[in-house]
Amino acid sequence: MKSGSAPPLPRPTEAELEILRVLWSRKQCTVREVHEVLRGGRSGYTTALKLLQVMHAKGLVLRDDSSRAHVYRAAISKERAQKWFLRDLVRRLFDGSSSQLVMQALGNDEASPSELRAIRELLDQLDKGESP
Repeated sequence: MKSGSAPPLPRPTEAELEILRVLWSRKQCTVREVHEVLRGGRSGYTTALKLLQVMHAKGLVLRDDSSRAHVYRAAISKERAQKWFLRDLVRRLFDGSSSQLVMQALGNDEASPSELRAIRELLDQLDKGESP
């Protein structure tokens, strides 16, 4: 790890990522609120509670227990998580080459004209030494 870089994130499970998506979109939630969003017949209240407790122990969520109903929020921003996971993916699957990742992604899916414009604008910024 580089000096000054953030410690690696614990790798969340798919169920934990679902909960993080809820917390990122709503900023903070009680267990009941998370359960209601995820309910869809797939999981019970106690499952949501247990997952949030495990996520709290892993450092993925923060908990405010000052009131009867604990309120949870994501410990990290969606952007930070995306950057960390992308860096990890590039390192593990693409031998550290971001360009290989981009070529693979663009080669597998047709990018829309607006996505291609955004990519060109990003490349222009990088060519000029500007940060995106």
